[in-house]
Amino acid sequence: MITVISFVSFTLFVGLYAWFRMRKDNLSSKEGYFLGGRSLTGPVIAASMIMTNISTEHLVGMNGSAYKNGFIIIAWEVTSALALIVAAVYFVPKYLRMGVITIPEYLERRFDQGTRSLIALFLLISFAVTLLPIVLYTGAINLESIFDTSDKLGISEQHSLWLTVFVVGVLGAAYAVIGGLKAVAVSDVVYGYGLLFVGLLIPILALIYIGDGNPLKGISTVFHYSPEKFNVIGKSDSVLPFSTIFTGLMVNQLYFWCMNQTIIQRVFGAKNLEEAQKGLLYTGLLKILVPFIIVLPGVIGYYYFQESLYDNQDMVYPALVKRILPVPLLGLFAAIIMGAVLSTFNDVLNSASTIFSIDIYKRLINPQAADLMMVRMGRLVASLLAISSIIAAPFVANAPDGLYQLLQELNGIFFIPIASIILAGFFFPRVSATAAKVALLFGLCFYVLCTFVFQVKIHFVHLWGIEFLLNMAVMFAVSYFSPRKQETAATAAANAPISMATWRYAKPFALLLVVITIAIYVLLGNV
Repeated sequence: MITVISFVSFTLFVGLYAWFRMRKDNLSSKEGYFLGGRSLTGPVIAASMIMTNISTEHLVGMNGSAYKNGFIIIAWEVTSALALIVAAVYFVPKYLRMGVITIPEYLERRFDQGTRSLIALFLLISFAVTLLPIVLYTGAINLESIFDTSDKLGISEQHSLWLTVFVVGVLGAAYAVIGGLKAVAVSDVVYGYGLLFVGLLIPILALIYIGDGNPLKGISTVFHYSPEKFNVIGKSDSVLPFSTIFTGLMVNQLYFWCMNQTIIQRVFGAKNLEEAQKGLLYTGLLKILVPFIIVLPGVIGYYYFQESLYDNQDMVYPALVKRILPVPLLGLFAAIIMGAVLSTFNDVLNSASTIFSIDIYKRLINPQAADLMMVRMGRLVASLLAISSIIAAPFVANAPDGLYQLLQELNGIFFIPIASIILAGFFFPRVSATAAKVALLFGLCFYVLCTFVFQVKIHFVHLWGIEFLLNMAVMFAVSYFSPRKQETAATAAANAPISMATWRYAKPFALLLVVITIAIYVLLGNV
């Protein structure tokens, strides 16, 4: 009963807080609904970006992978800081000067309407078949584990997971559809602090218990039990070889933090460039700290459970939480888990509705649509995507290498082809619109064939790197035979909609992030 009360109390508090902060906002305008009225500050942007990124596929999936593979998987996190530096210093200033609202909008300016439409369609499909179902399912795993819903309702665990997915999906859809970006960002701040508190509390309490009251003794005990788990340098046959950092991993990171609509939309809602850069670089620092929440508990789980859960690694984190947290805090943790699910789910739905309304509906279906009609269509599409995700979620269970690994493999279908044409658009003026469309389709087919049809014996992140290089070669070749018809590049808006003064500490902060990232690999590379 205490667990349920604390869960409901915290969830209601966040809802009331978001309502109070938004009670006077105009949600019927395009900028008000899709960009939060361009009013977001650096801390809010950072909290929203982290909560958009860190959901249960990380808490469950990455801790499960860390339990089995150790610290080598922190490359997914710490290298994000480098990509966020590039976003803050190079990409975002250009986006904001142009006054764009979506990434496909930039692609129309650089290439043509066909490229914009293709990318918009690809993004909507990727949201529906990869990220949203996995977020819902991993959230259901955690909530079922905490509340033992199946036992309390007298139903099977599978039916309980279906029911939890449905409830969370409906709540998330209602939240995103009604409140827009501002509601998501405001609630992310509260959930972000909660995730930081409870997420850090789990490994700290575990180490205190293991060390008989001394967390330093606890970490020493865990380390000496399995020192190999703390090595950050993955071997060539590991789940994430160190060499992948220099092939496809950084391409993926550049896409995710510099070109991914779900992430970048928070920055498009910034009140000025200074706040946008603060938000991006604060996020970079948080990404370096995040492994204490989504990697270390998995290694601690290995100390507790040894290899008993190797065949079901995605149950390690829920099992550790139930073992460590006092009963009164389980409800708070469940509310944070719910918030992590709702946050990522809401953010993706909001981005999907933005892309559909602005890049598809306004351009191709109803060019005369007023802002209110665009908001209504965005809400409709978000609702339909939520329904499809609820249906698809239970089918992602029992991924052989864990849910996080499955998510990354599926992301490669869309992320790398899109990244290649955006990077070509920024850095190679001669690449034509025809070349971009050919490379997009070539990259998709290449990756699907190599990963899911012929199962080429190359790590999928290395495949990303190969795919990226092949895409660039295809674009150069096609552009030679079908050159760009005009040399007018994407231009900035006549008057940028916000102040473009840069943050004076952006470069020193960026240098600090680079030093910390390198230090992590130097210090833990020889364990």
